[in-house]
Amino acid sequence: FYNRERKEDRIGSPVMAMVPLPSPLFAWPKVYHGKTAIRVSCFSNSTPEPIEARKPTMFDNLFLSLFRNKMVQETGWDSEKPGYQGLIEVAHRLTVGQDNSKTRDAAVRILKSLFPPLLLELYRILVAPIHSGKFAALMVARVTALSCQWLMGPCAVNSVDLPNGSSLMSGVFVEKCKYLEESKCVGVCINTCKLPTQTFFKDHMGVPLLMEPNFTDYSCQFKFGILPPQQEVDDALKEPCLEICPSSVRRKEMNHNMDAPKCPKA
Repeated sequence: FYNRERKEDRIGSPVMAMVPLPSPLFAWPKVYHGKTAIRVSCFSNSTPEPIEARKPTMFDNLFLSLFRNKMVQETGWDSEKPGYQGLIEVAHRLTVGQDNSKTRDAAVRILKSLFPPLLLELYRILVAPIHSGKFAALMVARVTALSCQWLMGPCAVNSVDLPNGSSLMSGVFVEKCKYLEESKCVGVCINTCKLPTQTFFKDHMGVPLLMEPNFTDYSCQFKFGILPPQQEVDDALKEPCLEICPSSVRRKEMNHNMDAPKCPKA
């Protein structure tokens, strides 16, 4: 199952390769109705094969259950609703009775608890520095797109522009974030997802991440390898309440039908 040989890797340094075949991180042909398509390696600059929506699998249900259990342990409360709807209620509960910074800290603890501690430390020390961080950014982008559809919905790896003017296939575009749409709350998105996820990847995996949620169409762009702006100048933190928020209409009425102010939970 392994191909042992000494060769130049695609980044340019000689390595002793022990490459598992096949692997989702490397390219291999797939056939669709007699036509051959190539899965794009994480080192390719070509347009990646989009990840299409699929029916929930046994592993999706397992991930959902694990994630929800970790959230319940953190909040000390569980919803009576099953499945994803129950998860969303627990996420809302995470924002109740504490300030935003404590909510974000709790969300980071939840993310850390999903991984063996040694794995995170090894990734940060051994993998994150490779090729100035580009290899780690490519890796986590592909893994995120492959493993998180149960939480976010259909998504695909895409190219992002780096500060030095080059581009890298280290982005993940979420077509319509299920978590944002179901939570119906800017504050839940910001404080239980965007900011803690950015912190988790940077501080505990050594990979900078900028997340850019679109509160109009509910899409979200992940940009691994790019540092987020300071919170004081992050436009996402200034967003008004969503139109679908149950309290949005009431707040508009209180403000004499003007646009709803900044989401109070954000």
